[in-house]
Amino acid sequence: MKRTSRIALALIAIAFGTADVHAAADTEILAWVYFHEKSAAQEPVPANVVSERSLRRRAKVRPAAALVDATDLPVDEAAVGRVAARVAAVRQRSRWLNAVSVRATSAQLAIVAALPEVQRVERMMRYHRRPQDETPVQETPPAPHRSRLPRAAGIDYGASLGQLQLLNVPPLHAQGLTGSGVLIAHCDNGYRLLSHDALAATQIVATRDFVDGDVDPAPPVGSPPGWGAHGISTLSALSGFAPGELIGVAYNASYALARTENDASETPLEEDNWVAAIEWADSLGADVASTSLGYLDFDAPFTSWTWEDMDGNTTAITRAADLAVERGITVVNSAGNASEDPAHNTLLAPADGDLVLTVGAVDATGIRASFSSVGPTTDVPARIKPDVMAPGVLVHVARTTSVNQYGNSSGTSLSCPLAAGVVALLLQAHPNATPAQIRDALRLTADNAASPDNLRGWGTVDAVAALAWLQATDIELPTIATPNAWRLAPATPNPFNPTTRIEFMVAAPAVVTLRVFDPRGRLVRTLVQGEQRAGVQTALWNGTHLDGRRAASGVYLVRLDAADPAGRTLYTATQRLVLAK
Repeated sequence: MKRTSRIALALIAIAFGTADVHAAADTEILAWVYFHEKSAAQEPVPANVVSERSLRRRAKVRPAAALVDATDLPVDEAAVGRVAARVAAVRQRSRWLNAVSVRATSAQLAIVAALPEVQRVERMMRYHRRPQDETPVQETPPAPHRSRLPRAAGIDYGASLGQLQLLNVPPLHAQGLTGSGVLIAHCDNGYRLLSHDALAATQIVATRDFVDGDVDPAPPVGSPPGWGAHGISTLSALSGFAPGELIGVAYNASYALARTENDASETPLEEDNWVAAIEWADSLGADVASTSLGYLDFDAPFTSWTWEDMDGNTTAITRAADLAVERGITVVNSAGNASEDPAHNTLLAPADGDLVLTVGAVDATGIRASFSSVGPTTDVPARIKPDVMAPGVLVHVARTTSVNQYGNSSGTSLSCPLAAGVVALLLQAHPNATPAQIRDALRLTADNAASPDNLRGWGTVDAVAALAWLQATDIELPTIATPNAWRLAPATPNPFNPTTRIEFMVAAPAVVTLRVFDPRGRLVRTLVQGEQRAGVQTALWNGTHLDGRRAASGVYLVRLDAADPAGRTLYTATQRLVLAK
């Protein structure tokens, strides 16, 4: 028998902790196996990896020449096969992470870690559901039959009126903003009763079960009653349409449903299912992802991720969430229900993501729910989390006990889809708005925007104010890019501290200036000045003035001007930057 190398065991000890290697050598665990960089021989990217809709969405945040890249290439199947031969099972493949998830013992993982094509091995995260998590607390009797009202003005919101009024949603519905044309990827524990009255008209365009590996998102036949109930509750708050009883925020949006949580185990949520689901959603062209799940605790004897790992970069699911945002998907995630700890954050990944829109919960009066998780993140400088708040106490939802049964449920699991629905309304009005612009619109118009903190973030979402912000701002909402088009891409990150990256596309050789101004039009810094070749160019602003002084926190404008040698204007664009200290 081949002896496991000491180097490989050391790698596993680093990845899992010494106790993991020795105390559970024969126990199968879940892990990520990462490969070295993909070979250029694997190009080009297969045509079915991303749809035309996905490419159009990516064009909001990427130049035409970089709509797809090496991260979209499939994982090398030869390498996967060599790993598969040495583990109990390969579970999911991730193009973006260039990795596979596996079920294996620590001894098997030590052998895998020594393979030449393997870069590293990491444990996978799981989340232990706590007793207080999203527990329905009140039932309501079946509603009498009511005929459907037209989906225009005059909707009877029934018991869901309060939760939508708190977000200022009904005025947008009255304007015809109901999510039409927006595709939302909804990830949860399955969907037990899609025939519920409130969901009968939900426009479901795709489904996938990443737990069982099929297209039916319902839990297995004969499973306990609670399986798939959580998915119905969260989906109904987002997409429901039962006049007189329950109206969802984005009831006219289209939906891709993904079952990513396995209720069968005590730690049911494996992050690899979610990573596979978000890559699937990207390929479909999803505009928004709504996820009411979180990942933190790991079963004994394996060392858990802790609050210290909530830095936006450590966990695989968080990295995948940020990669989705970089492809133009607005990723909305619940903050978690771990309450407040004065010593540290209580977030669940991927709520710690740099680019993730993290949602906490408030009650019907706008007061923060005591269970709602708090920040800050642990990267340096630390970031405020959550981003925004939405109703999460006694939210009116569909139940799975019968097709006309409703109830009230609490948790950030409900605040997440409500906020995601507002995102869909904004995208219907401004389909070319980027995730960063949507986030800014929601943050800067929320009721705590003047003094954001780690309890409530920027505050409770105001849909009307956010829409007005997008309409009134002098940001140029980008049009869909075409090859060789002039373009000023959204700065990343934005808000930022201390540095932001500004990318622009030069269609032809030109004299280009890229300058930063304060809100009163005074020049702060010139970033680019002179002749530039055609192609994608990049500049960085580190938040300083011409003389090196640190700029104050606040809003700034970056302006791109391009002219031909005779001085004739070829292109001009302006974008808002937010320096947050």
